[in-house]
Amino acid sequence: MKVTLFADKKQGKINKYWTNCVGSCHAATALREDWRKQLKKCREELGFEYVRFHGLLNDDMSVCLRKSDGSLEYSFFNIDSIFDFLLDIGMKPFIELSFMPSALASGTKTVFHYKGNITPPKSYDEWADLIGALADHLVRRYGVEEVREWFFEVWNEPNLDMFWAGTMEEYFRLYQSAARAIKKVDSELKVGGPATAIDAWIPELKEFCSKNGVPLDFISTHHYPTDLAFGLGSDMEERMARAGRGELTVRAKKAIEEAYPLPVYYTEWNNSPSPRDPYHDIPYNAAFIVKTIIDNMDLPLGCYSFWTFSDIFEECGLSSVPFHGGFGLLNIHGIPKPSYRAFQLLSKLKGDRLETVIDEGSPTVDCIASRSQEGITILISNHQVPLSPIQVETISFTIKGIRGVRLAFVERIDEMHANPRRVWIEMGSPTYLDQEQIQKLMEASELIKEPVGWIADNNGITIGVVIQPHSVVAISLLLED
Repeated sequence: MKVTLFADKKQGKINKYWTNCVGSCHAATALREDWRKQLKKCREELGFEYVRFHGLLNDDMSVCLRKSDGSLEYSFFNIDSIFDFLLDIGMKPFIELSFMPSALASGTKTVFHYKGNITPPKSYDEWADLIGALADHLVRRYGVEEVREWFFEVWNEPNLDMFWAGTMEEYFRLYQSAARAIKKVDSELKVGGPATAIDAWIPELKEFCSKNGVPLDFISTHHYPTDLAFGLGSDMEERMARAGRGELTVRAKKAIEEAYPLPVYYTEWNNSPSPRDPYHDIPYNAAFIVKTIIDNMDLPLGCYSFWTFSDIFEECGLSSVPFHGGFGLLNIHGIPKPSYRAFQLLSKLKGDRLETVIDEGSPTVDCIASRSQEGITILISNHQVPLSPIQVETISFTIKGIRGVRLAFVERIDEMHANPRRVWIEMGSPTYLDQEQIQKLMEASELIKEPVGWIADNNGITIGVVIQPHSVVAISLLLED
């Protein structure tokens, strides 16, 4: 494969849309010290700005209780604890309004190990009162200018039976009640939905809001290459294999068209919707992430929130197994997975995006390059869907428009680099780790800077690299003055 980069030709600034938000398990986990430590690490090293989680209104958050006289009592103490922490580390909440407090619920159907109630409210007026009281409390505590920078998203994936026991029309009524209650507190607070799986209900919600004069500031939705909801089945790999390479970009373009002129916020994405998917823990997912981010670089996405930052995650209960296929970038011990390192390499992209011409291509390789005062970064992925052909690729990069290179090095994510799961397997796959094992796995997760040579001639600077299947390579060039 041959690629030419033009260091003096710019294609605009790098759009770090993927850092705008990241996902998490339900709100109560945000009261844990280890959760907070991991999120702070992600904020500092990966630059995430907002965090989104389910269950802000769950009973385990003690938000809404019905007293013996039939009246309702609200408590926002736990919410304040979480939001105080987020602001303290320089982040903000992307507020998902779910699930239904038992005191308001019309039924007893629940989802997940932590039993989030998925039924409509008995009284939509009481639901509106709760949402209005919450919005008013947040504005009083944090100031209206601050809360205007937050987002209120109504519910989670109401198009799936497992998350919403009502109909689409009942969800629209839920949305309407919440949106009007929020806007009553302040007209500039941002509210949106439908927070659906598989990019669904976008035209329908827009039409409903337009016909009924209901506020709608943004569209939010979710997608995975395969949307087998909560996919725990043995055919997940086959489902992933049937998804087209670059499937998420095709879907995102359609969602953007349907949402226009409203901004689109993807508040969940990953390679699969299963919290027990082995692909989440291996270099495959790093290559998938980098390829997807490159594909979407030119799309006008408000955010692209990876699901999730941590394996401290309780939808199926909290697994003690260090590498159990959880969604997280970090495992339960805070050990970075290859997916974490993918975002770390993505963070090296900054400044101007450089014009790139692929003279001889590969069907599985994608690349992007940027230039800043720190030098030039070239990021490459070699990705293919499971059970499809992929091979080792040799790539020759010619960089034009620079005087010379002072230093060049590569960092890799592949089977032998930044892959702690491999070392864990070599340990015998222990369920419980001691501190020595944790430290060894931390070391195995590190990105290693390896010097790389180059050739300078009249054509420019030429660098050659080899990239393994399902892997990522970053080339960093420090330039001569």
